[in-house]
Amino acid sequence: MTDAKKLISGAREISHAQIRAQAGQAATGFAAAGVTPGDTVAIMLRNDFPFIVATLAASMLEATATPVNWHYTADEATHILADSGAKALVVHADIWRTLAPQMAADMMQGITVVAVETPLELIEAFGLNTADCTALDDTLNWHDWIAAQASWQGDPPQPRSAMIYTSGTTGKPKGVKRLGATAVTTKGNHGSFVPEARLLLTAPMYHSAPNRAAMSTFYVGGEIVIAPRFDAQDTLRLIEEHKISHSFMVPTMLIRLLKLPDDVRAKYDISSLKHIVIAGAPCPPDVKGAIINWWGPVLFEYYGGTETGAITYCTSEDALAHPGTVGKAVPDATIRILDEDGNECPTGTAGEIFGRLHPIPDFTYQGNPQARADVEIDGLITCGDIGYLDADGYLYISDRKKDMVISGGVNIYPAEIEAALFDHKGIHDCAVFGLPHAEFGEQVVAAILPEPGVVMDQTQVNDFLRERIAAYMIPRQVIFVEELPRDDSGKIFKRKLRDIYG
Repeated sequence: MTDAKKLISGAREISHAQIRAQAGQAATGFAAAGVTPGDTVAIMLRNDFPFIVATLAASMLEATATPVNWHYTADEATHILADSGAKALVVHADIWRTLAPQMAADMMQGITVVAVETPLELIEAFGLNTADCTALDDTLNWHDWIAAQASWQGDPPQPRSAMIYTSGTTGKPKGVKRLGATAVTTKGNHGSFVPEARLLLTAPMYHSAPNRAAMSTFYVGGEIVIAPRFDAQDTLRLIEEHKISHSFMVPTMLIRLLKLPDDVRAKYDISSLKHIVIAGAPCPPDVKGAIINWWGPVLFEYYGGTETGAITYCTSEDALAHPGTVGKAVPDATIRILDEDGNECPTGTAGEIFGRLHPIPDFTYQGNPQARADVEIDGLITCGDIGYLDADGYLYISDRKKDMVISGGVNIYPAEIEAALFDHKGIHDCAVFGLPHAEFGEQVVAAILPEPGVVMDQTQVNDFLRERIAAYMIPRQVIFVEELPRDDSGKIFKRKLRDIYG
């Protein structure tokens, strides 16, 4: 039975039936706190059981669940809470202890805050102080609050799209609010939402793809294993231990898995894998090929965004036969490549990608209709990416429009340079971006995080790149760093790099 299925996180387990019961009690509590249809329940949690409970509870009330990136500062969180019109906030206790003193009292008026005690596996994974992981004395405790609520007497939860805020890698996050319900379909994410799925959740649910993967898997009756945070070797351990069949990952995760020593990779049985979906950033063809060679033809990719939905489909066979592609348009999608004047680009010519998955409801940007209008041409939506279609209809991504560097009048795509850098065994992570240059307009800069114990200089890096990319793409400046501003889904905050080094 579906209700006998369970969610697992560390040593903890909870059944689907228990999740649904808690969601009903939470819905009763939110209703008592004034949450009504159309209102917003904000969720500022790491991946944890209450994330799913609170999302279901919002659905029962026909309210909108709004995930908030738990890395955000008080100012950033304030923007989301105010912009979304949140009536309730569910937050991990240690996060709220940090934020609460910095939140403006007048802004928090009318928002019911419920703090979730941070569980042991998260304490250990993030090196938290146990004393900080219980609710403040003047804040509702999630466990006690749930237990005090009456059982839900209304309809069971129905699938609803969360209002996901765009990552803010290039500017202030905008809330993508669907104007209707989105049904779960086994066609979603290329057939990964199926009752027999055992999903490994490694990416944060404040992003749209992992959020949909988790919630859709729950709704169809699959099991979910939550990783406290992504760790390459621990991912292999969890796959073997729980016989994982499905997962959503981003390219950075695949790169880090491939950098594990051969003897570590060989230790684990990954034969249970059936369906690994990747998206979120351009994935180097060599990385996809190496994963397929290791795991078999279980890798699937799509292109799309929170606004458009998944508009392409790419199998492992497609990836090998057409290196670099993210697949063809799915049957219910339209894709066009447009130049700066809105004209369609010839086959093989890069331009801005516009597309739409027609069955999903339209959306608006919360409180920002002009921004919504700015991303549409002839009914098609852009996420700001640059790419091209080949003669067979396969889509290839060059880079994000705002990340493209124009140096001396030449368009340079940082993703191509990053793909080459990731081939270097001594480079753990990297990001390429543009900075102003008096003569050329912009110059290419590479920020590099070396592997532990590796020492390198700019000359060595550029000598390595000269064998792999055109001379005009070689970075004029290489910065060696101790960390890079990536979020848990692997997305790099190039805006922050430009602010630091610009």
